[in-house]
Amino acid sequence: MGNIGRVEVFIGGLLGAMLVFLFSGLAIRAVGRAAYYVINEVRRQFKETPGILTFDVKPNYARCVDIVTLGALKEMVLPGLLALVGPVVVGVIFKAEAVAAMLMVGTIAGVLLATVMNNGGGAWDNAKKYIETGMYGGKRSETHKAAVVGDTVGDPLKDTAGPSLHVLIKLLSTITLVLAPLFV
Repeated sequence: MGNIGRVEVFIGGLLGAMLVFLFSGLAIRAVGRAAYYVINEVRRQFKETPGILTFDVKPNYARCVDIVTLGALKEMVLPGLLALVGPVVVGVIFKAEAVAAMLMVGTIAGVLLATVMNNGGGAWDNAKKYIETGMYGGKRSETHKAAVVGDTVGDPLKDTAGPSLHVLIKLLSTITLVLAPLFV
């Protein structure tokens, strides 16, 4: 990797770690925005078709699926571009040792953060399920309400941000290796 005491190498490593956290934040924000689109659609359907609430009319499920699909694709453009452009910019500006440091530190930070997010999100989900078995007051208790909030935070961690970090790591390594001759 080179000497971490060299400014370029240190900056590359720092940018690799920063990229992981920025990518994760953008992925979590994407989930929140997509959920907001669905909430607005559900409210619209309830308002325009009151028979949904009395089970006389079926909701338009396909519209919600379309909203989630389009929202996910739209919201993940920026994180995807970040993963593609980051190594190129670092490699062109700071050269090969810096992009190698970015790849190494980004991989280390990505694996650690993905592990934390996957386990943390799973723990929140399991805590809610455990409370729903009747422990700590069971359903409709204050504890259950808190667990639902925790699970709402945990789901984007374990279902989106954590797993997507594996994709980020693969993209970083592929882009770096393919374009290595450009950086030398």
